[in-house]
Amino acid sequence: MAKQTFQTEVSQLLQLIIHSLYSQKEIFLRELISNSSDALDKLKYLTLTQDEFKSMDFEPRIDIEFEEGENPTLTIKDSGIGMSKKDFKDNLGTIARSGTKNFLSKMSGDAKKDSNLIGQFGVGFYSCFMVADKVDVISKKAGNKQAHKWTSDGKSGYEIVPDKTEETGTTIVLHLNDEGKEFASRWKIESTVKKYSDHIDFPIFLSYEDTEYDDEGKEKAKTPKTEQINDATAFWKRPKNELKKKDYNEFYKTLSYDSEAPLDWVHSTAEGMLEFTVLFFIPKKAPADIYRADYQPGVKLYVNRVFITDDEKELLPTWLRFVKGIIDSSDLPLNVSREILQQNRVMSKIKSNSVKKVLDKIKTISKNKDKYEGFYNEFGRLLKEGVYQEFEHKEALTELLRFKSTKEEGFVSLQDYLDRMSSDQESIYYITGTNESALRESPLLEMYKEKDIEVLILDDEIDEIIMPSIPTFKEKSLKSVNRSGAADELNKDSDKDKKEELKPLIKKVKSVLGDKVKDVKSSSRLSDSPSCIVADENDPTAQMQEIMRATGQVGMPEIKPILEINPGHKIIKKLSEMRKGKAFDDGVLLIYEQALLQEGVKLDNPAGFVKRLNKLMEKSL
Repeated sequence: MAKQTFQTEVSQLLQLIIHSLYSQKEIFLRELISNSSDALDKLKYLTLTQDEFKSMDFEPRIDIEFEEGENPTLTIKDSGIGMSKKDFKDNLGTIARSGTKNFLSKMSGDAKKDSNLIGQFGVGFYSCFMVADKVDVISKKAGNKQAHKWTSDGKSGYEIVPDKTEETGTTIVLHLNDEGKEFASRWKIESTVKKYSDHIDFPIFLSYEDTEYDDEGKEKAKTPKTEQINDATAFWKRPKNELKKKDYNEFYKTLSYDSEAPLDWVHSTAEGMLEFTVLFFIPKKAPADIYRADYQPGVKLYVNRVFITDDEKELLPTWLRFVKGIIDSSDLPLNVSREILQQNRVMSKIKSNSVKKVLDKIKTISKNKDKYEGFYNEFGRLLKEGVYQEFEHKEALTELLRFKSTKEEGFVSLQDYLDRMSSDQESIYYITGTNESALRESPLLEMYKEKDIEVLILDDEIDEIIMPSIPTFKEKSLKSVNRSGAADELNKDSDKDKKEELKPLIKKVKSVLGDKVKDVKSSSRLSDSPSCIVADENDPTAQMQEIMRATGQVGMPEIKPILEINPGHKIIKKLSEMRKGKAFDDGVLLIYEQALLQEGVKLDNPAGFVKRLNKLMEKSL
């Protein structure tokens, strides 16, 4: 067959890998063994679930051989599912799903970190060209009669020709270059496998010549030997008392392609009516795709150590999509489908139990304030999603939420707030917006500062959606100070008299503003500011309206704010004394517009506002 050229992106990738990751070249062996393990997983699954493969003589194993000398080679062979001619073209000649583009965009220049990205984006095979001038891949796919051989130098393209191999599986022969000749060594291979692939759930055998020496140190004889060089036990099935922190860290890095150790992990086995093992890791940093609809799930499903899927979003709730790990069940069918996962009672119980385990671990982390602050900065938004979505675990999730506060630096919990509350305070108060500095200076907080009442500062736009789903916490109501009724329970009897005095002015203000506002009221919450805007109890706040518009909810009726004015403020007192006219109208519009600006609302007519402000400045200067 004539030589075929690589897809353009593959050529770019090959050059990039060779020149950028040379200091981490040993990762090629990790990637090739990982690919072999995947191939064995796939064939193992078929031999257990598909009638046409059940009678196959299947001995899952990975074999490694090497040749020293002037033309050193390294051979990795597996008895897995194998590849057809089409698979060669699809998997080795092109890269699906824009894997290269994603890989290129994530490259940092740090060889160690970038070497972990290789596996993450499915481009690991090409790393072998860091150590080889030429690569041969001989493969026969399970169920096919014809084997094929793929050959490439990693530069000019590749050839695919028929091969006479009878055995199902794949053999990769690397013709090592000067950079890679150190891997034609028993000790180098063994140490690399121990470092990266000891946990692989299939035996890895290394064949070598064992040299015997006589008493004088001269070579006596060479004996061919084959030894298993990995543990070959599913890591998550090993007793916890045998495993050390270092073991968990290394397994996590292999599983997740993360260059950092995990923040923490959960390793648990359930026995009795339901038998399953879970091993979950909580990363230190959120993955880049965490808020994308096409995020990659981080949990793999096994049934009795048989790999089933790593692309199923039903294994854990979506708000736990930051968790990486393994679920291995003894009670699910091997041919479990997506529909079965959604409806299966066993899976439902495993899922519920898994969520509890993760929540218990997060609760433990929360006892360490600094550690939890790091976690919350990365994943706090996802916990909020959980509060909104969950019923079963809502209470536990609510206790894990953290907020900024007018009383304390850093984050506080709702329990912290309760512990500081005075006995006669009826509610927990919070303010929502998008800018922390602006919220802390908001006129809506004036009364609470005066009365020394703590208010939680919620400056994440998702808070507008989440907080209404938490009406109470431990029998205390949660109230948004952005709403008109939040201050009612704090009003004094003297406030009623002030409202009566302000009625004539309110009538005149309403006539000026017309349908710009839903209502105009005398305010008891203001002390330093002349005015503020709030939302009616059942209306969305100004920020919520912005969110609704940003999410494409067009045709939504315009919700008018309520304008509250401060009867004790000099500006309001002067307006009360003024007759209706242009100066009065300008003054009313200015206190309305400044209230909108303080709430972060865009003005409909900024030019009109500037004119009125300039006119006022001319008179006062």
